[in-house]
Amino acid sequence: MENTAGEAAKPADDRTVIALVDDDRNILTTVSIALQAEGFATRVYSDGEAALSALLGNPPDLAIFDIKMPKMDGMELLRRLREHSPLPVIFLTSKDDEQDEEAGFQMGADDYIAKPFSLRLLLARIRAILRRSDARRPLPIEPGELPAEVIERGRLRMDPARHHVTWDDKPVSLTVTEFLLLEALALHPGVIKSRNQLMDAAYPDDVFVDDRTVDSHIKRMRRKFRSVDPEFSSIETLYGAGYSFSDG
Repeated sequence: MENTAGEAAKPADDRTVIALVDDDRNILTTVSIALQAEGFATRVYSDGEAALSALLGNPPDLAIFDIKMPKMDGMELLRRLREHSPLPVIFLTSKDDEQDEEAGFQMGADDYIAKPFSLRLLLARIRAILRRSDARRPLPIEPGELPAEVIERGRLRMDPARHHVTWDDKPVSLTVTEFLLLEALALHPGVIKSRNQLMDAAYPDDVFVDDRTVDSHIKRMRRKFRSVDPEFSSIETLYGAGYSFSDG
């Protein structure tokens, strides 16, 4: 595990590099050990100021930021990073506030995971984001995992292998969580999916999320589609039951 004293070089074995930025030393250590056990290399930084020059000068493949940090918080770090770099970023935070999520996504965060969190969920999101963002080299397919087929439903096209979505051939940038929710709906057009079913599609079994979390993702997803098509209405709400996708 590398520290913040100077910029680290790319590992000699060319492993995928994950940067962790958090003022909680226990989280830095625990997450770093877990990522290294999965074959990743890690760099750790205890505040945003220490991380910024390193992330710009010697970029990793993906970064994970806490929001509440001394000197420079995660929001400011992401804002300044986005002035120069499209580096994939996951927010890891103890805050449970939809406004924080919205601000992070507007600045270009790729996903948002609340503390306390499941390492299994974090690893799944990291792998999906690296696939979606065309990492330096293809990630190996997990045992038993088959390449996913492209989903086409009317004006919607989803490519699960690249986590790429278009509507009327116009790209729509979705987070990994949003992609998984939409995929669950689009695979069965017209079928009502309850919030519990959507949670099962987007989160591992050992992660609990409440109904408001699913609703927030759906609301944000609709806004993204409406930014390319103001008449978008294919994600339908059935009050008291859940959501469905219409490809008509």
